[in-house]
Amino acid sequence: MKIQFNNREPVYIQVIRYFKEQIATGQLIAGEEIPSRRELGALLKINPNTAQRAYKEMEEALLIHTERNKPSRITFDQDILDAIRSELIHESIDTFVQSIRSINVPLDEVIDLMKQRYNKEDN
Repeated sequence: MKIQFNNREPVYIQVIRYFKEQIATGQLIAGEEIPSRRELGALLKINPNTAQRAYKEMEEALLIHTERNKPSRITFDQDILDAIRSELIHESIDTFVQSIRSINVPLDEVIDLMKQRYNKEDN
């Protein structure tokens, strides 16, 4: 488990994003056990309270569930899992569109360049 932390966002947000990315790419699957809060803190070298906050947020979003005295697990709810993928795609597109608009690139040119880059084999 590796996360490259940045200084722009709170660490717990970056931890949540990591889990979402792992789910969206199939690295974590429905029902899979995830490390305990304490284990996560040790693995990522973050404060255990930060790990706790990330888990609390993920539980509130129904991304994970924890039963008493059992490990936390990724949700089985396929609607939530699908929504995670969609959320990540839309966030990426919004960020890209905002940056490309700021330099006034015509949409046709953006689409052509995107097709070229997306289909390039050495990505």
